[in-house]
Amino acid sequence: MKIPRITLAGVTSGVGKTSITCAIIYALQKKGFSVQPFKVGPDYIDPSYLSSISKHEVFNLDVWLMGKNHLLESFVSNSKSDISIIEGVMGYYDGFGGDSNYASTHHVATITKSPVILILDASKTSRSIAATALGFQKFHKNSRISGLILNKIGSKKHEILCRQALEKTNIPILGVIYKNSELNFESRHLGLIPAKEKNLKSKIEKTSKIISDSLEIDKIIQIIKNSIPLHNKSKIIFKKPKTTISIALDSSFNFYYRDNLEALRREGAALKFFSPIHDKKLPKSDGIYIGGGFPEILGNSLEKNHSMKKIIKKSSEENIPIYAECGGLMYLTKSIDYGNKKYKMIGLFDAETKMTKKMKLNYTKGKIVSKNIISDKLHGLQGHEFHYSELNSISSDSKFAYELDIGEGIKNHKDGMIQYNTLASYGHLYFDSSNYAKIFVKNCIDNSRR
Repeated sequence: MKIPRITLAGVTSGVGKTSITCAIIYALQKKGFSVQPFKVGPDYIDPSYLSSISKHEVFNLDVWLMGKNHLLESFVSNSKSDISIIEGVMGYYDGFGGDSNYASTHHVATITKSPVILILDASKTSRSIAATALGFQKFHKNSRISGLILNKIGSKKHEILCRQALEKTNIPILGVIYKNSELNFESRHLGLIPAKEKNLKSKIEKTSKIISDSLEIDKIIQIIKNSIPLHNKSKIIFKKPKTTISIALDSSFNFYYRDNLEALRREGAALKFFSPIHDKKLPKSDGIYIGGGFPEILGNSLEKNHSMKKIIKKSSEENIPIYAECGGLMYLTKSIDYGNKKYKMIGLFDAETKMTKKMKLNYTKGKIVSKNIISDKLHGLQGHEFHYSELNSISSDSKFAYELDIGEGIKNHKDGMIQYNTLASYGHLYFDSSNYAKIFVKNCIDNSRR
């Protein structure tokens, strides 16, 4: 299958991958191409920027969560536009460990057989930039690097010095972007501020247009068109809808893998979306999914929506299946302590959430030790966690579904709190890594028949 594609990689985090990827999408669209974006790793925030500029939902590509076969299947089946573009994560070779490229951007580029453009931060360097580029090219025998983009160039003289240094590498320079404070996107503790939290559409478009003028887009298109064919034999079949699941989606909760939502639809669920901030009641449904987000930022608005909090708590007490991750878990506790304020939340779990200054960022691995709404068997699990909060005053009789060998979890390497027919965890799961979607939908169907 011919899929014109490109991967954007960085030397490190913070070199401008997201803004430059948005700019390439913008430039390609101006040339008349439709573009499908993908994001390497478990990131939820950067995809909101790519989605805003491309007008397409973004799919994550994470080897640890998905496995090689599922990753390739997702990439091929969702590459329905003229061009597919993959934004990398961290540094090009950074992945699960220091001894291999497993789960790195390079690993994903290898699986998808994508040509790669490497982005270098040129600030505070000149001739040494060639050593960096050459090191990335030679570090792996098949680096896949087809071109370079230089970011944060300070002056015309600086550009000339960098170009002179890079001549001997024989790697084409496909863009030179001058330092400009207006091109920076606002950040917070987990990275960029989600595009859905603030109306950043005009800012993203303005930034993309400015950067696109500094790119050799015709040369980039030529590299994209030279991508070799991919082969994938699987065919995805969607079941007829038999149940309805309500999905929390607004500026407070918007961290979802697109594949997870598609998995629920594939297994026979119709999805209805609601806002825990603005809506006074839930859509009529047989189950609820509350994803991650930043409930602490909008704690005041969530606290004031008393009717929604009461309805969700009552739904759990009536054994309606509820699945929640990270921000959703925080929302289900008694309160969120953020800054100098404490916001009252749903209070389903006898615990309190407190924001901390310590980041918990891990791929997670462990086992399911208690049957629950997404698993009817005890087996291994892999996921990821990324948060700046912790649960305090946890009831001693709390029941947990997961025990972790890798990762922190909620408490003592335990995760997945269970109350009634509700399961809530700090860990995020990729549904197609097991039968999670199938079992969750089945539980929702069984609930509708009661």
